[in-house]
Amino acid sequence: KVDELYSQEELPMDVRHYLAHWIESQDWARASQDMSVASILFQVLLEELDKQHSRFVQEGKTFLQQCKFRRFKHNFQRYQEQPHNLANIILWFMMKERDILQSAQLAEQVQLLQVTQNTVETDNQRNIGSLMSNLRTKVQGMEHNIKSLEEQQDEFDFKYQTRMMEGVLVNVELPEWKRRQQKFCIGAREDVQLQLLESWFTSEAECLFQVRKFLKKVEELTAKVSYENDPFKIQKPALQNKVDSLLTTLLKSALVVESQPSMPQGRGPLVLRTNVQFSVKIRLLVKVPELNHVMKVTVSMDSDAPQIKGYRRFNVLGNSTKALNMIESNNGGMVADFRHLTLKEKKAGGGGKGVNDLSLCVTEELHVMCFETVFVLHGLSVSLQTTSLPVVITSGTSQQQSAWASILWFNMLCTDAGNVNFFANSPMATWPQLAEMLSWQFLSITDRGLNSDQLHMIAQKLFGQQQNYDSCRISWSKFSKENVPNTNFSFYVWFDGILMLVKNYLENLWNDGYIMGFVSKGKEKSLLKKMQSGTFLLRFSESIRDGGITFSWIEYFDDGKPNVRSVQPFTKVDLTQIPFSEIIHNFQILEAENVPENPLKFLYPNIPKDDAFGKYYTVKSGAKNPYLEYIKTKLVFVSKENTLEPKATMNLLDEPEVELPVNGLCDVHGEEPAAPDVLVPSDELMRESLLLDPGSVEMLCSDLPPDFPSSTEELEKSLQMYLSGDPMIPASDFTWFWACVMDPSLGPLISLLCVTVPLTTPLSPSVVSSPPAGFLRDERRLSLYF
Repeated sequence: KVDELYSQEELPMDVRHYLAHWIESQDWARASQDMSVASILFQVLLEELDKQHSRFVQEGKTFLQQCKFRRFKHNFQRYQEQPHNLANIILWFMMKERDILQSAQLAEQVQLLQVTQNTVETDNQRNIGSLMSNLRTKVQGMEHNIKSLEEQQDEFDFKYQTRMMEGVLVNVELPEWKRRQQKFCIGAREDVQLQLLESWFTSEAECLFQVRKFLKKVEELTAKVSYENDPFKIQKPALQNKVDSLLTTLLKSALVVESQPSMPQGRGPLVLRTNVQFSVKIRLLVKVPELNHVMKVTVSMDSDAPQIKGYRRFNVLGNSTKALNMIESNNGGMVADFRHLTLKEKKAGGGGKGVNDLSLCVTEELHVMCFETVFVLHGLSVSLQTTSLPVVITSGTSQQQSAWASILWFNMLCTDAGNVNFFANSPMATWPQLAEMLSWQFLSITDRGLNSDQLHMIAQKLFGQQQNYDSCRISWSKFSKENVPNTNFSFYVWFDGILMLVKNYLENLWNDGYIMGFVSKGKEKSLLKKMQSGTFLLRFSESIRDGGITFSWIEYFDDGKPNVRSVQPFTKVDLTQIPFSEIIHNFQILEAENVPENPLKFLYPNIPKDDAFGKYYTVKSGAKNPYLEYIKTKLVFVSKENTLEPKATMNLLDEPEVELPVNGLCDVHGEEPAAPDVLVPSDELMRESLLLDPGSVEMLCSDLPPDFPSSTEELEKSLQMYLSGDPMIPASDFTWFWACVMDPSLGPLISLLCVTVPLTTPLSPSVVSSPPAGFLRDERRLSLYF
């Protein structure tokens, strides 16, 4: 019954036997109820297993017993998180043992009480007794044979598991980790830690080295005593070759690139630039303390470069050889951390004529870094080599965006790191693949990816209206090269512009979920028409190359008809000056004979504006304000046009079907222009955001030089000479416009006349470096107010 009880693996009989004293002395009932007690007993159990394993080693016990106890410990570790479950199991076994003992004692007592009769032994009975004795002898022999078979089975199991483990590590676990690393490089939140994989590789290597040691020991014994047809002498060469083959395969797979090449301030990993330092980290997954600072890793570039016409070659500069060591690793692994490498293009001839006429642009040209070392230990020498994922090497900042697009496309679709000809015939991507990758881009810089509605809008933009987009496919050219219809930029340029806008200016609002972002104008209108007056939503512009964000709101005419209105999108130029939350907070419409008011009341669907954005408002002013440089500043909305004559356009707000040129901010919701994003001031009324102290108007005028003329014609001529000298500034470079400033102390509105000249104009260097009194300067222009 006891043998039957311990036939299961929950508590092996060997563990019960060798740890009997310790097991029987513990309070398992309490441990099953108290998690802290269970945790302590669990840790002590693992220690007792280690001690018993050490005794086997010291006492020269069989190798199989050592393997068994190592396996027992590994099996028990599954209770690491719930040790009380193990305590319950051991308690159950203890109770069953008591039941068996009690049953046996009861049977003995009953037998003692029985009255036996002395019967006359007959010849037949003696024959039966003899037969029973023979039967018992045979059963005992069978039992011995079964035990021998069990030991042989354990030995077979060890060998089989060793081979299976290596197959799993090299063919399954390692490729899966490499694929996770590819996704991690392009923004996915993947686990790319190597500690677990390293522990597996190290354990496997230790076992194989131990087997090599056993073979060596047996070989020494065989040299002393042997006989003809000794099976070990016959089979030993095959066994040695098999073990060495397994170990070599394991070691060759153990050298990996832990951190792919990347620049400190680069667009992303795998995008490098000539003459700019980058770093890369190599790890050996087999941890061998004896080889600390012994194995030298050498890095090279394009050791197997393709024969493509015009394909560039590079030299690796810096310390290109480094020793694997345990100091540069956070967890004691064997790493070589190259931190100050640079690339320099070889002179003409290095990328000479290839065997074919295929040519690739710089940002489609893939290069691979190669890392080599030699593993030497216990008489085994193995050359190790690994390669990085393909990198794109640029020569200027302007190529970074296109290079990153190539890295995204390659790592989304290709798992062969050596396929440097990938863009010679790039495969198409399915929409599910692309959608996942686009969402990763937002997850890599914020806490939120793209939801299904946002992805649906993008799919509609790429493929048109479809019932289902799963079967839709997109080419590399359409993704990054071909212009979106009615624009002068590709889909990726547009998407990346929005991504950078969110990263640099809108991250908090995006994380809060307040930016709907990717929503079509038609969808926007249908959503807002169902809402109360003053409800608004935030969406990204579809017609601005470098990313723009706008807001639209709903209001109703007197007859109850809805009217959806929008503002001209804000770009990074605007958001650099004023945070978007402040723009929403202070936004106002100037209507004739009415006090200006903010039409934005509720963020879609019904969140009060101040509840959503209030925590981002700033109440500081003047020098205390982190983004304003002038005291008593207010947001000024400006109508800009190339004329000195004010336009009587205030009453246009009453007409819903025309644009609102009062401040260039408001217009009736409609399709965004398909023309280039930069509109010529003479053709279109533009919005400007100016920071101006209303109380300094008089100061600006009074600080002008006394000899400045008063008429505009003479003033313009004087400004031409005053700002640039000879040659004079062309009159077309001057822009005149009216500014409307609110100041309660001076009335609801102050009208100012302003003239600006862009800094791209050939201004006098002294004027640019130190603007004259009365002039205001920002990143783009000089401005003078009257």
